[in-house]
Amino acid sequence: MQISKRLPLSESPWLLRSLVAVILITVAFISLHMCNEMWQGKDYILVGCTSPSGHEVERDQQWLPGEVARALVHYATSRILPQQNKTEINLTLEVLSVRSPCNFLVFGLGYDSTLWNALNAHGNTVFLEEDPNWIREVVQRQPGIKAHHVQYQTTISMADDLLLNYRRNESSCSPTGALRSSKCELALTNLPALIYETEWDVIMIDAPRGYFDTSPGRMSAIFTAAVMARKRKKEGSTDIFLHDVDRRVEQMYGLEFLCSSNLVGYSGRLWHFRVPPSSSGATDGFFCPRDMSNEK
Repeated sequence: MQISKRLPLSESPWLLRSLVAVILITVAFISLHMCNEMWQGKDYILVGCTSPSGHEVERDQQWLPGEVARALVHYATSRILPQQNKTEINLTLEVLSVRSPCNFLVFGLGYDSTLWNALNAHGNTVFLEEDPNWIREVVQRQPGIKAHHVQYQTTISMADDLLLNYRRNESSCSPTGALRSSKCELALTNLPALIYETEWDVIMIDAPRGYFDTSPGRMSAIFTAAVMARKRKKEGSTDIFLHDVDRRVEQMYGLEFLCSSNLVGYSGRLWHFRVPPSSSGATDGFFCPRDMSNEK
């Protein structure tokens, strides 16, 4: 039973549904006006355009991107709203509008998953979800969604002890260590191989559940995302979004591993971190600069 994902409708459901539709239509509209970019070697696959020479592009490039089309139909016919509000969605949209198509990893398969998939049209969007039954239900309705089951070994009640153990033995939880073979209690070591083999450009942490003592909590998700960002070899940093920062554990672990010095934006209950790779030398082998890692 997906209590956490089946939230009550907003007092103005049609307003938010209209907003989502407008965002998706805007993505499609921008695509229509970027035809020349594609022909200058940039990585765009666009809709219904012709080349500068007047020749039509391939048939499969003439249509609205499948992810966008499915999302428009989904939100136009559904009474269920995304978990995040307008300003929170726009914060992520600003980044995806620059970085997409990109590798986008999302912790959590919710009612906004169709939206994230659409906003990264032609990119690689992958979801990690704790409930296998929910995965089957969502994928049956939205075949274009790529989701994998993840088993968490923690509970919210362990959050303080896990952080204390980390601080006592930081060497076992290196920001550049191999996650799959890690001995760190916070590391997710049972994910599909492709998750470890991919360098993620954008990561959204909006799961697992973390609002009662026996729920898994987001400690491992935050730590694992931080290691992925620190181990990045490609150019640039990793944009990490952390939702529900009104809660103590999200705040505590976000500041410990994603760092206040990397916090570049926020909206509502969503924090936006831009985490550089360890190769940049900014943290001397630690997750955060020593004078900032323990800020609360």
